[in-house]
Amino acid sequence: MSAPAPRRALVFIFITVLLSMIGVGIILPVMPALLTDLTGFAEGESARLYGYLMFAYAAMQFLFSPVIGALSDQYGRRPVILVSLFFYGIDFLLMAFVPTFGWLVLGRLLSGATAATFSTAGAFIADVSPPEKRAQNFGIIGAAFGLGFIIGPVLGGLAAAYGPSLAILFPSDSGVASALTAFGPRYPFLLASVVIFANFIFGLTAFPESLPVERRRAFDWRRANPIGGLISVSRNRTVLVIMGAYFLMQVAHHSFPAVWAFYTTAKFGWSALSISLSLSYVGITAAVVQGYLTRKAIPALGETRAVVIGSVAMALSTLGYAFFTPAGPWVYVWITVGALGGFMMPGMQAKMTKATAEDAQGELQGAIASLSSITMAFSPLMMTQIFAAFTDRTEGQDFPGAPYAVASLFLFASGALFLWGARRNRPAPPEPIAAQDAGTA
Repeated sequence: MSAPAPRRALVFIFITVLLSMIGVGIILPVMPALLTDLTGFAEGESARLYGYLMFAYAAMQFLFSPVIGALSDQYGRRPVILVSLFFYGIDFLLMAFVPTFGWLVLGRLLSGATAATFSTAGAFIADVSPPEKRAQNFGIIGAAFGLGFIIGPVLGGLAAAYGPSLAILFPSDSGVASALTAFGPRYPFLLASVVIFANFIFGLTAFPESLPVERRRAFDWRRANPIGGLISVSRNRTVLVIMGAYFLMQVAHHSFPAVWAFYTTAKFGWSALSISLSLSYVGITAAVVQGYLTRKAIPALGETRAVVIGSVAMALSTLGYAFFTPAGPWVYVWITVGALGGFMMPGMQAKMTKATAEDAQGELQGAIASLSSITMAFSPLMMTQIFAAFTDRTEGQDFPGAPYAVASLFLFASGALFLWGARRNRPAPPEPIAAQDAGTA
């Protein structure tokens, strides 16, 4: 078996990640409304519950990502992505109909255990890209993320705003009309499940395999556990240092989806539709930066400079959310600045893949996914607790931007660690010819 043509393969992976991100983007604006609908809690307590929900998902992803990464090294990328998409759709379907918070947790646990779309997409790109093109091609995943965030939140906001209007198609005294009205904030979850299952069908019919049989390796439990996978890839000192910077960056990055809907509701009183429009603008800027600028800037600036610029820009934007956003429109200024943070992930990933053997790319991506899962568990839990503590009006607290102030510290630290690691691991300059001649004389 031979790998698919790079251009065609990248189109397939772009569409798969795009549809997955549309599904994710659809539900983000309405999570506060769903949690309030299920529990009756106010913003602060709902934010705490959302943190627990994200922790449940991320903990399962942390435990199972290395297993899935190792399985993809043995059986190929295609079956792993398809199984992940199927259970992702089941999770969204559960969220559309669950009667209690406990059922919501169950769906997140199931989805987290099989979540492999994005990490396997990274291994797929490594399979079909020459080393010198990987940074630019990893930007394709970022572009799909961005475009998914343009389309998904708008669809979610519209579904939440106008979904209940379907009740007018039925007699007002009918049970159907009452049920459609009561469905309220759950319409986006139903729509998300449809999008994900459409992605699954697309994968069944059109998604190619990128890993030839001759480049596969046998499954090994030592590499298929979360700690073992991280230890294995971090034996390389370059990977270890960059993993540390990547960890700090991800802690900050996950603060955005964890509290954004709660932050904008508490600070500006935004509706689900207003939140969805802001998230769509995040997607537009991310698509421009990661789909176009990344492919130009990283070759021109080099991976090290691009990552440092991204970390500073993203840190300034989080400081803006925390301290310099007197009115809603200012949010869009800081979103624009923070979009340059899109240089960070592809630059770091490219550095790590270059330092890793070709037959271990799946293991590397599984380890990266495990590290992301740790931060996805730790960061939202921490950031939502900070948000709840600093918006507890019974205690006189009203600082909804507190999580973003904390995130800025992690971003400055990430950039500094990456810069130190890049300089520390820089190849030594070649010895002068005269010195070589003297040594051989």
